[in-house]
Amino acid sequence: MSNATGGSPAGGQAVRKLDKPHAEWKTVLSEGQYDVLFNDATERAGSSALDVEKRTGIFVCAACHLSLFESSAKFDSGTGWPSFYQPIAGHVETRRDFKLIWPRTEYHCARCGGHQGHIFADGPKPTGKRYCNNGIALRFVPAGETVPPLRG
Repeated sequence: MSNATGGSPAGGQAVRKLDKPHAEWKTVLSEGQYDVLFNDATERAGSSALDVEKRTGIFVCAACHLSLFESSAKFDSGTGWPSFYQPIAGHVETRRDFKLIWPRTEYHCARCGGHQGHIFADGPKPTGKRYCNNGIALRFVPAGETVPPLRG
């Protein structure tokens, strides 16, 4: 049954992971979305309208539609990318990223594994974290609109 957190089961149960080859996402995503979500690319700063999105709603994964962030956790980081201080519990997972000189913490959708962005320790209270997200990897659903069904 679908709810405000993008179809996740009620009662805080774990997100069921998809077993879908990344190449199959090419049929439902734009080239840019696919590159960010499944090739770990990064969109250009300031290129996403979601960076300045201020309405109440939910931000869902552009690939599988799992809800990742509530608008109440969004803040203006001044970086040019949509930023949040906390995700919806259990809806993102992390791993270390060593692609640059220093290690970073990358986070991705807990359901489809799509790359969303990186976590930094310069966010606001209460977490002090900044989840710096690629806007192209998200879809915004304004309050009052139906969250799309999970895609798989």
